[in-house]
Amino acid sequence: MGSADQQWTKKTFTLNTGAKIPAVGLGTWQSGPNEVRKAVKAALDAGYRHIDTALAYGNEAEVGLGIKDSGVPREEIWITTKLDNPWHKRVQEGIDSSLNSLQTDYVDLYLMHWPSSTDPDDLKKHLPDWDFIKTWAEMQKLPESGRVKNIGVSNFAIRNLEKLLNDPSCKTTPAVNQVELHPNNPSPKLVDYCKEKGIHCTAYSCLGSTNSPLAKDQTLQKIADNKGKTTAQILLLWGLQRDTSVIPKSVTASRIESNWQLDGASLTDEEMEQLSSLPDRFKVCGDGWLPVKVFFGDDE
Repeated sequence: MGSADQQWTKKTFTLNTGAKIPAVGLGTWQSGPNEVRKAVKAALDAGYRHIDTALAYGNEAEVGLGIKDSGVPREEIWITTKLDNPWHKRVQEGIDSSLNSLQTDYVDLYLMHWPSSTDPDDLKKHLPDWDFIKTWAEMQKLPESGRVKNIGVSNFAIRNLEKLLNDPSCKTTPAVNQVELHPNNPSPKLVDYCKEKGIHCTAYSCLGSTNSPLAKDQTLQKIADNKGKTTAQILLLWGLQRDTSVIPKSVTASRIESNWQLDGASLTDEEMEQLSSLPDRFKVCGDGWLPVKVFFGDDE
């Protein structure tokens, strides 16, 4: 799969639009106030060129400041942000808000954060006259404005992707589906389905989570020890060798740098298989908080 001279930090994946998304990025979900700005600068200083945020994270302004602090030219950085659920009827306002917070003229990738058109006046309810098909119809208009280079989705299961792609209003296939992927939630059917449709997968929560069984997994630890790598680095290699981009989240400069030290390392087919066959199942991010179900247990 990988080879010893693999330069993961230079690697990109080509999307169905022809755009090239950097293989490794910085995730910023659940990063606290004042931490994100420093984390973004630390990542860009270390060499990262892909930063992932979302309106829902409440940290776009800080992400924008971290980018400015780094001094790295805007055109060298891939910025992904996302349309929040209660904004589905206000796609133009959603992107305006994000661009304003990020202090940039455009984002490289704009994702529908969840396939849930939530009522802004009551977050426990779904809008009766709206759904993600209509949201996508609005999002499809964005690239011609130049404010959004690529559009995609997030947290879309096969069932919802089928529904979207088969709708006559769907003229643009999503460039990306950003989903939770790690050995305790490998979703092979979903990853294969996306490949078949030309949709690139970005893996979020790619390190599992502090509460995940991966934290204590002996197979993972053994592979890491054999390679002289951290378990986080092994999890990132697993994601990359499945042709998914990865956005490990950290606010610790030393970890941000360590997660970037991947060049020259790779996993054998056997090691990939060992990790892909771990029996534990764990989701960092479920759908219980949403007014609609979006995961159906059929992506395995």
